[in-house]
Amino acid sequence: MDFIDLYAGIGGIRFAFEAHGHDCVFSSEWNKYSRMTYNAFHGEVPFGDIHEIENINDEIPDHHLLTAGFPCQPFSLAGVSKKNSQGKSHGFDDPTQGTEFFKVKEILRIKRPETFLLENVKNLKSHDKGRTFDTICKSLKEVGYTFASRIIDATHWVPQHRERIYIIGFRNDLNVSEEQIKGLFPEPPEERIYELEDIIIPENQIKELYGDKYTLGLGTWNALQRHRDRHQNLGNGFGFNMIRRPFANQITRTMSARYYKDGAEILLEQEGEIPRRITPLEACKLQGFPEQCYAFFNGELEQPVSDGQVYKQFGNSVAVPVLTSIAENITNFIYENHLLEDVGDEVINEL
Repeated sequence: MDFIDLYAGIGGIRFAFEAHGHDCVFSSEWNKYSRMTYNAFHGEVPFGDIHEIENINDEIPDHHLLTAGFPCQPFSLAGVSKKNSQGKSHGFDDPTQGTEFFKVKEILRIKRPETFLLENVKNLKSHDKGRTFDTICKSLKEVGYTFASRIIDATHWVPQHRERIYIIGFRNDLNVSEEQIKGLFPEPPEERIYELEDIIIPENQIKELYGDKYTLGLGTWNALQRHRDRHQNLGNGFGFNMIRRPFANQITRTMSARYYKDGAEILLEQEGEIPRRITPLEACKLQGFPEQCYAFFNGELEQPVSDGQVYKQFGNSVAVPVLTSIAENITNFIYENHLLEDVGDEVINEL
């Protein structure tokens, strides 16, 4: 299939679908640093701000599959009402107007791909007391798609708690039922593809490679301990997360985009020392990115951006093995049911 990669970040979803033989024909990402890493990983610089595309039909190639990890925003009629009062045109009157999801919806409406995969934080369902998710569902139905959603925790694939919501949809004329779509969400594998001990660089090697580069500064470490103690005294559960040795069979908290600040959600114990952050290479592996990416973080190739940007990017990204499982199920379902008119029998038989 030809697919497009919207709100692409550093291209984790792209890796998943390319692993099953599909071709990315268009990508878009507004952040300049993510575009630099995307280029390093995929050999292509994504289009910038998707809102700069005015003629969707001409500027975005035809495709079978749309993928998007769109940001979650509050939906409001205020923008539409303001434009109405000013007599300005704003497309069709729509509560998603002015949000990132609006562009996804417009591309689905105009380009009519057979299928889509959307990814977001699990709180999308409860955001704004459920109104945001309800608006998204109504919008997808309005543009002619049947869909289903599921929250999946990546901990079954990689040693990291990472719950994300995935929405899979098919164009109504393909007559795919919601129950069939629900069957495309993967069940947890019998075992993880690797454990935390396989990811963590041994302590003696860390010192040889990096010295104390990733060990927290004394001021940061003291601040984290004060923050933890203050919340414990208040009866709250907030605080840093220390992964203690041995690392076998342990699971980390969710790596977030704020990890670069103090590493609080994933700190690694060091014998007789202040704990350390995970390295960019360990972050890459924790998110399950393919081995071809390792070279940018192990010294073989130049790292495309600073450590701070790397942490933000992996913190914002997807756990690739989860997406790869989803991509496999979608691929098999589409070809087994001959849902693509322009794919010949010889391709289907080969698959």
